[in-house]
Amino acid sequence: MRVFLRRFGFSGRLLKAESRKLTGSESLGWLAGTSWPQQLREAPGIVLSDPRQRFCTMPEMETTEKDSELFAPPPEVRGMTNLDRSAFKKTVAVPVLKVKKEIVNRLMRALKRVALQRPGVKRVIEDPADGESRLVLLDPRKVLGHDSFEKAELSVLKQLNVHPQIAEYNLELTYENFKSEEILRAVLPEGQDVTSSFSRVGHIAHLNLRDHQLPFKHLIGQVMIDKNPGITSAVNKINNIDNTYRNFQMEVLSGEENMMAKVRENNYTYEFDFSKVYWNPRLSTEHSRITDLLHPGDVLFDVFAGVGPFAIPAAKKNCTVFANDLNPESHKWLLHNCKLNKVDHKVKIFNLDGKDFLQGPVRAELMQQLEPATERKHAVHIVMNLPARAIEFLSAFRLLLDGRPCSRELLPVVHCYSFSREARPAEDVRRRAAAALGSSLEAASSVHLVRNVAPNKEMLCISFRLPAAVLYRPRAANPENQDDPPVKRRRTDEAFPEGAALS
Repeated sequence: MRVFLRRFGFSGRLLKAESRKLTGSESLGWLAGTSWPQQLREAPGIVLSDPRQRFCTMPEMETTEKDSELFAPPPEVRGMTNLDRSAFKKTVAVPVLKVKKEIVNRLMRALKRVALQRPGVKRVIEDPADGESRLVLLDPRKVLGHDSFEKAELSVLKQLNVHPQIAEYNLELTYENFKSEEILRAVLPEGQDVTSSFSRVGHIAHLNLRDHQLPFKHLIGQVMIDKNPGITSAVNKINNIDNTYRNFQMEVLSGEENMMAKVRENNYTYEFDFSKVYWNPRLSTEHSRITDLLHPGDVLFDVFAGVGPFAIPAAKKNCTVFANDLNPESHKWLLHNCKLNKVDHKVKIFNLDGKDFLQGPVRAELMQQLEPATERKHAVHIVMNLPARAIEFLSAFRLLLDGRPCSRELLPVVHCYSFSREARPAEDVRRRAAAALGSSLEAASSVHLVRNVAPNKEMLCISFRLPAAVLYRPRAANPENQDDPPVKRRRTDEAFPEGAALS
């Protein structure tokens, strides 16, 4: 008979065996450990490695065979650029253990360590020679004979009256039974890096292929779709992020050309055209980290807001939010996502250059928020998530405000993101931020490592309270304030929110 396993992506015959009728005495004879090995030797597709040994190893599965070769696709697929799934058929010999079908569930819990685990392959199959029994497929890299079982496993086998006689089964693997990394490693030139990871944006797999992978780009895209449920489109970035609008050109490698994405992050929903805005799922933790620093009633200025991953959670936390983005598409989807998450009445949205936003709406609001006569207890935070250029915008804070400086604890806290390729990235970011502000931040800032972007390239966030001497114009320059005492320039040394400080 033909035995079919659970389908995985594409249909195909995975196992083949012939059946023979057994008498009642033969079907029970395996309990005595005599007729069962004889039956298995006679059944096509199932063989004992050495009929002279009660317990034996399998010649095909000797320990000299490399683990990486055991479940590797056939060598003929090397260099394939157009995916041919039918070329991935391969037969491997795996050890099997014959058991009565009524004890399978109890037994499998005990054999979890040694049971075969392959995509789309059932670990328990029907016995082609005995309808009352089942064959448990074992991992040939872990089981070579009865002495491969651990003491606890042998104890369970004994309790369930299962003889630890190992037989060999010819298992036919197909494309569905190989992992994406195994497929790509077999196809790409030997010794080359293999792409098996990607950023998932809704139904889109976003890859960043290297030059040596480009001849295989369409195959790689299709494999990503095949092996990841819910992925229907694979795209590749073909240029760096545009510094003005923070998006990049991409090409569709395989699947749908639909770039309208819907993602769920930290219990919030975002919708956008991925080809026209910036979205990075690897920043989910960072979005949460900043949101956790906020308290109800706080004010958040999001200078480069994108589609709202900082602004919307802050608004949900009952903060007053001013969100801005220069990209018209980001502005459009920011408006949409605020409505989608029901915070549109809590977020004031702008479509301005970052400097214009800081020197316009932010300045006007800070003049009110930081008025010395105003009593308030909430904090002001300014997020600047444009790592390629955000530090340059810090100069916009110089002498931004007029009037008498507020108390130090009410000064805004800035969270500015940047990339660094230096050996000491935290020192590099502090130095550049201080140069833009015109004030030292050595003892008044914390630097948090966000993620490693590429070899020798880190993304960091420097957080600091804006020094009053930077933010306010000297009052001595205003004739009306000649009688007031001069403002002393002072360093801000307040501790900052917890973060991984880098040295």
